[in-house]
Amino acid sequence: MPLYEYQCEECGDRFERLVSLRESARGGKCPKCGSGSVRRLMSVFATAGGKSEASECPTCPTGVCDLPRS
Repeated sequence: MPLYEYQCEECGDRFERLVSLRESARGGKCPKCGSGSVRRLMSVFATAGGKSEASECPTCPTGVCDLPRS
């Protein structure tokens, strides 16, 4: 199951939940205030073992895009 990040529209608290793809749009209730008014956030992820020259790529600072360098 994917891990999604949500933000409460009432109190602003951010939290994560492991949810099925069917449930991802709902988000559930805020664990801090109990509000059902939450929205899913766009999250980034990281992987271990990236390219050693990743910081040198002017096109993609993460070095994972494999685009040709200019």
